Amino acid sequence: MRKPGSKERIRRFLLAHIGQVVTSIQIRDAAGKGVSEWARRVRELREQEGWPIITHNDSADLKPGQYLLNEKPPKKKGVRFSQGISAKLRAEVLDRNGFTCQMCGLAPGDIDSATGRKVRLHIGHIKDKSLGGKDELSNLRALCSTCNQGAKNITGEKPTGMWLLSQIRRAGQDEQRAVFDWLRKKFGA
Repeated sequence: MRKPGSKERIRRFLLAHIGQVVTSIQIRDAAGKGVSEWARRVRELREQEGWPIITHNDSADLKPGQYLLNEKPPKKKGVRFSQGISAKLRAEVLDRNGFTCQMCGLAPGDIDSATGRKVRLHIGHIKDKSLGGKDELSNLRALCSTCNQGAKNITGEKPTGMWLLSQIRRAGQDEQRAVFDWLRKKFGA
């Protein structure tokens, strides 16, 4: 009989600890010795299989490195394979977006005030895949970890240039100057 893979071991561990806060170290240990991609397996359970695994990004009661499976996950559906976003498309999105989060304006290396950690950029969908969005350049944008977690399935279309200008015109002079300084820094003008 074949030994269960790391994802199955994580699945069994979480099922045995429903309603209990567990740590990343416990999950890593459950995944098995030498498994470095345990966090990816947890993301797959959340995103591909719909497991309601909560992290510190979802609940202020949890600290970084803590996870909580509050309830029994949905029944496992048939296996669904999806290709990720290609490295080429990822590079195009990051380059087009100036290596900047399109929601909060932070760039890699900046300190995220919400987490106190350095910003890492991800590629997020403008219209989520679960709502029919596609993996194509026009539907993708760069997002920091915090905005990517908070944006899932709730953000609308990208704002238009006219809408942005109208918001800047409505803002006070100090806010307008902050936008100007940020744009000058971003574009080096």
